[in-house]
Amino acid sequence: MSALVLAEGAVFSPPGAQSFELPPLFGSVTKPMLLVVLSVVIIATYFLLATRKLKVVPGKGQFIAESIYDFSRNNIARQQIGSHDFKRYVPLVFALFTFVLLNNLYGIIPALQFPTMARFGFPIALSVLVVFPVYHYAGFKRHGFAGYFKKELAPPSVPKAVLPLFSLIEFAEKFFLNPITLAIRVFAAMFAGHLILAVFTLGGTFLLTETSGWALKPVSLVAWVVAIGMTFLEAFIQVLQAYIFALLSAGYIGAALASDH
Repeated sequence: MSALVLAEGAVFSPPGAQSFELPPLFGSVTKPMLLVVLSVVIIATYFLLATRKLKVVPGKGQFIAESIYDFSRNNIARQQIGSHDFKRYVPLVFALFTFVLLNNLYGIIPALQFPTMARFGFPIALSVLVVFPVYHYAGFKRHGFAGYFKKELAPPSVPKAVLPLFSLIEFAEKFFLNPITLAIRVFAAMFAGHLILAVFTLGGTFLLTETSGWALKPVSLVAWVVAIGMTFLEAFIQVLQAYIFALLSAGYIGAALASDH
């Protein structure tokens, strides 16, 4: 982005893609890498401690853990995969939801303030290396190798005249486009949200500290108020994107298991 020059001579360089290029903390280890590992430790530790001594009347920690699990199990896995097959995939859906959720919420946690899903490598790895191998394996196991490809690429309801084009489009969608779009959804939302917060926060600070006159200084307060409001909106989007990622993942598995196209 080009720099914005104010009348007073101060120069504001707005945040952009370069804001996500974090230098290594040590060796080749970066902050997002540490945050991903930390998220696994936090999630595992919390749910192990919260469920260590289960009670009939749950405490606050057990209640939150059970609520998250119940939501993942019944509102995502059961609804998208079906009541007959969903149970074996509940751990995956639960892990995807909690992992993406915590890594998204890093973006509004003070001192951390970086959603790791805003680095495209993480959601694409989660999609390509975790979700879609399970998705296709479920289809192959249920329908057989030939049966799965026939179900997905050559269903009997498609006229033979358009079957070659249909099969080509379906193959590209199922094996290439769906993994990419699944990752792009959460990446784009986290990238844009973090960028918007940075613009208002840094812009407000710049107007307050780097302008010589008083005309623009009150505007900094407006920028900070907008930043606070955007933080609450971003928190909602972070939760929503974690839900959508887990929901679509479960939906793909359910589609692979379904008998018809």
